[in-house]
Amino acid sequence: MYKRQLLRSEHLVGGGRYVEYKTDDARLTVEVLKAAVGYGGRAVNYTKAESLVYHNGKVVGVEVRDVLSDKTYTIRAKKIINATGPWVDELREKDGSKAGKSLHLTKGIHLVIDQAHFPLQQAVYFDVPDGRMIFAIPREGKTYVGTTDTNYKGDILEPGVTVEDQDYILEATNQMFNVELRPEHVESTWSGLRPLIHEDGKDPSELSRKDEIFVSKSGLMSIAGGKLTGYRKMAERIIDMVADQFKTEENRIYLASRTHDILLGGGHPQGSKGFARYLKEQQPKGEALGLSPNEATWLIQRYGTNVERVYELIRTRGDEAARYQLPLHWFGALLYGLEAELVMQPGDFLNRRASAVFFDFPHAEQYADGVLALMRSELGWSAEDEARANESIRREFDAVRVKGPVPLS
Repeated sequence: MYKRQLLRSEHLVGGGRYVEYKTDDARLTVEVLKAAVGYGGRAVNYTKAESLVYHNGKVVGVEVRDVLSDKTYTIRAKKIINATGPWVDELREKDGSKAGKSLHLTKGIHLVIDQAHFPLQQAVYFDVPDGRMIFAIPREGKTYVGTTDTNYKGDILEPGVTVEDQDYILEATNQMFNVELRPEHVESTWSGLRPLIHEDGKDPSELSRKDEIFVSKSGLMSIAGGKLTGYRKMAERIIDMVADQFKTEENRIYLASRTHDILLGGGHPQGSKGFARYLKEQQPKGEALGLSPNEATWLIQRYGTNVERVYELIRTRGDEAARYQLPLHWFGALLYGLEAELVMQPGDFLNRRASAVFFDFPHAEQYADGVLALMRSELGWSAEDEARANESIRREFDAVRVKGPVPLS
């Protein structure tokens, strides 16, 4: 246990215990998709909506492009929901229905620092003089700190982290804690955009996080705003709207939403209360396969009850891991990603499945070649496919670096 007092005490009056949830939003999204497929949905990966298809003034489909093959297709449906986050207004513009309320994009950023430099043991929230909120949260031997919440009008796909963003977070953190963090201590970064609903005269931190639904004359339904913690309720609201429309238009009756009862893939029937026991039960099973306690925990925390399938892949094919110079837990996780999670590019696994680009960047760099080699073997890539895969890795690694010259310390 660390003896070091991290919070500066000069102006400290008191505090309360802050219980912060932790989530991996990329893995959450994947598990939601997998659950949807389990209920009969069809998931389509690497597909971009290019334009909307109309019949008699009503939207009846979407022209999409497969960004890997560059082929285009038409997907038709009776109802089209525009739940595209920061891109909601772009589709509303294509629909000719962007009127009245619009999106107000704000950018949030986080810096990831090894606990050797910032040994935080529990989540801390603090305000800074300009009124913004900052969180510092420990995770897997790292501490990540953010966010800035600033107005944003740049590239939606890659908002990036600037030197100014980085310096702001580092200065605020050094003022609050007994640390001396410098740019070279930042291992990785990430940024994201909040698609808030615009309100005249309000600063980014003052805008409501409430979600809203817009229905155009063509029938396009757009949902925007909201927060990650309310994703199920947002989905329930708009699907209830679709059900009501079908009732009116076709006299079709649907059962009430059951989203609050649905257990996502990997979830434990007893929720977080049962997870500690499950972890204790599964860890020795992983060690019996040759995993270290930390490696087994790494898998269990990411895959929950699905770890049993990962274990099976390690049990049957683990002797191949050395061929690709991959540790057993990475090898098993990648095979599972290829089998069950639509992993199509190395960046998918390194970032959005294993979370390594953000929280284990040194190993992401070390094992990237092995990940690429295993995927090449499993997917039978051509030279063109492999070039695209290499570009995927480069793009993911570039995205976590600060944009612009880093000032000398």
